[in-house]
Amino acid sequence: MGVNGILGIKLGMTQIFAEDGTAVPCTVLQAGPCVVVDRRTKDKDGYDAVQLGLVEFIKPQRISKALTGHFQKAGVAPMRCLGEVRLEDAADETKAGDRVLVDRFKVGEYVDVSGVSKGKGFQGGVKRWHYRGGDNTHGSMFHRAPGGIGASSFPSRVWPGQHFPGHMGNQRKTSKNLRVVKIDTEENLLLVRGAVPGPAGGYIVIRKASSAR
Repeated sequence: MGVNGILGIKLGMTQIFAEDGTAVPCTVLQAGPCVVVDRRTKDKDGYDAVQLGLVEFIKPQRISKALTGHFQKAGVAPMRCLGEVRLEDAADETKAGDRVLVDRFKVGEYVDVSGVSKGKGFQGGVKRWHYRGGDNTHGSMFHRAPGGIGASSFPSRVWPGQHFPGHMGNQRKTSKNLRVVKIDTEENLLLVRGAVPGPAGGYIVIRKASSAR
């Protein structure tokens, strides 16, 4: 199959030791197993892709009637997490019911991992945008304020894109070009070098990197 991505769950971080003894920080990902729930075609949907479902237990009463019919049409069990992965080859014969496993990745190749970052709530400029802040001495009274936000005479308005306090995190982010350092096909585990967006237990999408280093 030409599916170059898979759904998974971020389990946490660890480290492994390379042959020269250096410690390599890694993120442990549960990559699949996944099942193809639907096939998107250019004639019907305008693009070629597959809808994947992450195989995990969920009570049938937690699934809506619409999704229940969707799963019954595909002939697969109900699933909680669904996601799409594009297909580059329109002639690919992937169909509903096919399995997508972690063995489609190889040690040494690079992947892009997408997930929803941790939500931090409402934060000020120092934490949200890494403002330097003012002096903490001599009664400055300007410790964590944002400072100037625009010119006074011209253009007499706030600059577009000015960084302000506000909601931080809880956004979809992608960590690109993470090298695969270890694969466990029996436990469906994928270890990648570096950090991955989101908390432990969060859903992620793993795709083969389009532009590896």
